[in-house]
Amino acid sequence: MAESSVWKYCGEEKDGDNAVLVQFSNGNLKNTEQVDFTLYKSSDSSNPRKRNRRILVAETDRLCYVGNNLGTGSFKCNTLCKYYVGVLDKTTRQMEVHDAQIFNMQPHFPGEATAEKETLESSSKSYRDKVDSLIEAFGTNKQKRALNARRLNQVGSDTLQRAVARAANTIIDQKGLEVLEQDVAETEAQTDNLLYLPPCHADADQPQDVYLFDDLISPIEYEALEAPGRKLLELSPEDREKMATDGSPLSVIRLLNTLSGDDESCDRKARCLWYLTQLLKLAHQRSITRKFGQDDGCPRIIQNKLMKNFTVETFNNGRIQNMVPTSMRIKLAAYSLALLLHLGDQTADLTLLHRDLGITENKMLEVAKAMGLKLSKRPLAEDGAAAPEDEHRLAMLELPLIKYDQFAQRRKRKKMK
Repeated sequence: MAESSVWKYCGEEKDGDNAVLVQFSNGNLKNTEQVDFTLYKSSDSSNPRKRNRRILVAETDRLCYVGNNLGTGSFKCNTLCKYYVGVLDKTTRQMEVHDAQIFNMQPHFPGEATAEKETLESSSKSYRDKVDSLIEAFGTNKQKRALNARRLNQVGSDTLQRAVARAANTIIDQKGLEVLEQDVAETEAQTDNLLYLPPCHADADQPQDVYLFDDLISPIEYEALEAPGRKLLELSPEDREKMATDGSPLSVIRLLNTLSGDDESCDRKARCLWYLTQLLKLAHQRSITRKFGQDDGCPRIIQNKLMKNFTVETFNNGRIQNMVPTSMRIKLAAYSLALLLHLGDQTADLTLLHRDLGITENKMLEVAKAMGLKLSKRPLAEDGAAAPEDEHRLAMLELPLIKYDQFAQRRKRKKMK
């Protein structure tokens, strides 16, 4: 009767030292005592791919053989299959099973790596580099002078590019990236304000049709403003006085005090004034979130419109933020002005509006001129006895629209008498 045997799996060896199976590419090994084997481990233990890399070197009197378990020259089965080696103890009849790796031993000749490196460097050279090498070795004096001149020009171009890059980095370090982006936005806003104006119908027959009300507030948005507008109409005189002391927009308070009654025109103005309040609040924000307007009961459709039309999405610290740059403040000024024209019989107070928006009077005037409005001045007091600094700028929409010359505001030199 045959004797029974028991096998035992030893598991993964410590530090990945598995059993080694060797296969020579140019023959079979007959005498193992004449070969010295050396196993090298990767010193990079932090890299999960390199720490398991092994190189096996077999040295004989005539040749040296090298094998890798990963990379070029290794068997692909090392990554696709798993091998085991069993060692049987004839005394205890117990077999220990170990993990194993196969090494393909290939002969290694001294100087072979250098020749391969030279071949790779030669193949990586471009056609121009090869021609330049021939000119250096066998070219005429004229060709060599032309080659030197071209290389000097190339060095000069590279030096100029590095200098420009260094200067740009210096400016960014001094001013900051956010300031530069703001300067670019301001320049774009000054040179191309037409991109931020509401749709204009210059060929309209009536002034109220030049900047259509539906282009400012759509019918669906107008219906959503019913509840906020009703709250605005229900404010008591004490609440309105409190709004004035709390720093609410002056343009809104002035028109709100003129509302009286519960007719359809008052309801329309109340809805528009509540929407105008949100535009003016948005102009004072730097960055906003999805919670903007929730405290005031802002409808979702109005909130989405403000986010989409009057903010810019930027990527900052791994997340998307909605910003209100200077260019969008110009757009808010244009849409607020168009809405005030509908509320004030095609007349708007630019002085109050630019204070509510927090922009300069010159920018407000540029927006009004770009919209083709007529400009005038009116004293704050009814009797006209106010000081010149109390005069308010007014903008009126009259047909046909006025086209302003951009060079008309330049000061003329005084002639010497």
